[in-house]
Amino acid sequence: MNIFKKLYCRVFQFGLWVAYPFLPYREPEMIDDGVDGIIDILSDNQKKNPIIITDSGIYSLGLLDNLERVLQENNYSYALYKDVVANPTTKNVRDAYNLYKDRMCDSIIAFGGGSSIDTAKALGAQLAYPNKSLKKMKGILKVLRRIPLLIAIPTTAGTGSEATLAAVIVDENTRHKYAINSFPLIPRYAVLDEEITRNLPKYITVTTGMDALTHAVESFIGKSNHKKTKRDAKKAVRIIMRNLEAAYINPSNMKARRQMLKASYYAGCAFTRSYVGYVHAIAHSLGGKYNVAHGEANAILLPYLLESYGASIYKKLKQLAISAYLCDKNTSEEEAALIFINKIKEMNRKFNIPSYVKELKKEDISLLAKYADKEANPLYPVPILLNAKELEEIYYKVLLK
Repeated sequence: MNIFKKLYCRVFQFGLWVAYPFLPYREPEMIDDGVDGIIDILSDNQKKNPIIITDSGIYSLGLLDNLERVLQENNYSYALYKDVVANPTTKNVRDAYNLYKDRMCDSIIAFGGGSSIDTAKALGAQLAYPNKSLKKMKGILKVLRRIPLLIAIPTTAGTGSEATLAAVIVDENTRHKYAINSFPLIPRYAVLDEEITRNLPKYITVTTGMDALTHAVESFIGKSNHKKTKRDAKKAVRIIMRNLEAAYINPSNMKARRQMLKASYYAGCAFTRSYVGYVHAIAHSLGGKYNVAHGEANAILLPYLLESYGASIYKKLKQLAISAYLCDKNTSEEEAALIFINKIKEMNRKFNIPSYVKELKKEDISLLAKYADKEANPLYPVPILLNAKELEEIYYKVLLK
């Protein structure tokens, strides 16, 4: 990256870091007594007719049954939109918007992983600005009006979307994936219920868990973290490295699943303030182009990016390694960093996560790298700045040989 672009990026990022204490960040109120707490939330906020946003897989598995029962037993009417796709599109948001209006809803319940919660956030943005396209809201601070009451119920422990200001959407025509980042999109409540996650397939459990790990790591190693975000990120890394394998080995280990939901929440709180980095920018480009699951892409990419940052992050990776009980303070920074990176690789192997992206095509790399560059620079306060040409090297590392 040339010196002028580097200067622009760092000045932009420094400005956000300085502004941090004055920005209207807030954390969703954590409700950890399950979906039964929904009625109190709706009643306290004088809401009568929510729309539930979810996907067909969750619905077919019956995960929504308890929420529907609770609403019906308390005589609440509701609309149900269950067609969210893995990488939600502008069509999903448009269809949910039309249903919300047709059924005269007054609030939004997002029930699912990051895709459902992101769709619900984008729906809120569209309701706040009915005459503006989602594309015009991409980037930061484009949504300033308050959105309808948004309650997030995560069904996976990983995306952290229940605690963030970001909604990631795919343009249905161009397949370009972009983020909408604005404070009103942060859900008002995050309802954690480990029972919902009990029957998740093992692969979903581990890839969403590695997604949460990526959130925590990228927020910690970046240049815009603060005391609170460091604390949340460390806490998330420690919990994940102590509980994800337990949840993988024994899916009925509710203690581990409960801890993973909390780790996802803490990681979400960290990265919504400190942002993520090139792992996410590249993963978003792969998700938009090939529909690669976001958690899987992050898990594959994370060790490659950490290695590419080299000595610039050794000190910070040592802090994370100590927090996760992988080494002690007497371990050298370089050794501790390598221990941490190798631990991530070991986790991927144990969880049968590949070291490459099988869908990636060589002829697409140049364009995908440009998308990643556009998303990441200048917003993401990464340890080392890379331009599109330099990012191409990362794509080649995960290309199936």
